[in-house]
Amino acid sequence: MINLFKSKPVRDLIAILLIAIPITLCLLPVDYFDHGQATCLSVIFFDMECYGCGMTRAVMRMMHFDITGAYKFNPLIIPVFPILVIIWIKLFFLLVFNTKILKGF
Repeated sequence: MINLFKSKPVRDLIAILLIAIPITLCLLPVDYFDHGQATCLSVIFFDMECYGCGMTRAVMRMMHFDITGAYKFNPLIIPVFPILVIIWIKLFFLLVFNTKILKGF
């Protein structure tokens, strides 16, 4: 594994962030990221949306259980969100409980 995870203070900080970030995103309004200028380089330079465009807004909608709204922002949220949740769970168990789960994934 990464050498950073061997240092206890770094592991504790990452574990705190792993818990705090999803809680913070759930406390924010569902439309928090819906407004503002696009930061995607594909949109800025070429005025074309890429496959990742709208993914942040789609993840935010999925976290608030608005599946239809998430799908409208980016249809790829259907396979991406479960993968993100699995990765989050793996990191959480590795950092907090120091155990590896879902070894095949």
